[in-house]
Amino acid sequence: MKRKQSVKIVTDIAMTAVLLLLMTYGLIGQVSHELLGIIMFVLFILHHILNSRWTKNMIKGKYTTLRILQTVLVVLVLFWVAGSIFSGVMLSRHIFSFLPFGNGLSFARNLHMLSAYWGFVFMSLHLGFHWNMMMGMAKRLTKNSSAMRTWVFRTIALIIAGYGVYAFIKRDIGSYLLLQNQFAFFDFEEPVVQFLLDYIAVLELFTAIGHYTFNIIRKCK
Repeated sequence: MKRKQSVKIVTDIAMTAVLLLLMTYGLIGQVSHELLGIIMFVLFILHHILNSRWTKNMIKGKYTTLRILQTVLVVLVLFWVAGSIFSGVMLSRHIFSFLPFGNGLSFARNLHMLSAYWGFVFMSLHLGFHWNMMMGMAKRLTKNSSAMRTWVFRTIALIIAGYGVYAFIKRDIGSYLLLQNQFAFFDFEEPVVQFLLDYIAVLELFTAIGHYTFNIIRKCK
């Protein structure tokens, strides 16, 4: 595997891990959350540098239904990441507390809530749209592959996604997406690992939705 491709994979894995940790805001503290936000910003820039070829080719070639959806999803991710960064800097009480943001904190809080949760959904869908490519790279790394192993992993993924539906309801994520709750609820006695496992399941749910949507559209074509 080429070095650039390896860096891409490591960057994407790191972004996914940081994304999940960012959702634990109330359990890890404000300073850690702000530091993770900076790390995510750096990884996001690196991700786009590594994929600059895709950006350069945006105005080239024919736009199929699948390509339109992929492009819209990338734009939505970019939009919500920008919203998270902007509102996060405004709300910062530690790293960027020296900046003079005295007004508009209520707006920034709502924007940060929407950006965080919609960004989580869109990034999970984006991951699902590229899952075939990731699985292709994984197969090239393994010497032997079998249909049985493929179906075992597929079944495990579907079970996790099924639990993700329960976790989505349990964590009341829908209310955050619709801004019915302006403050995220955290049980401070709950272990961080348990919280993360639920959000990993939700991430898997939307990744599966993105993956199967991608495959259905491709097969219909």
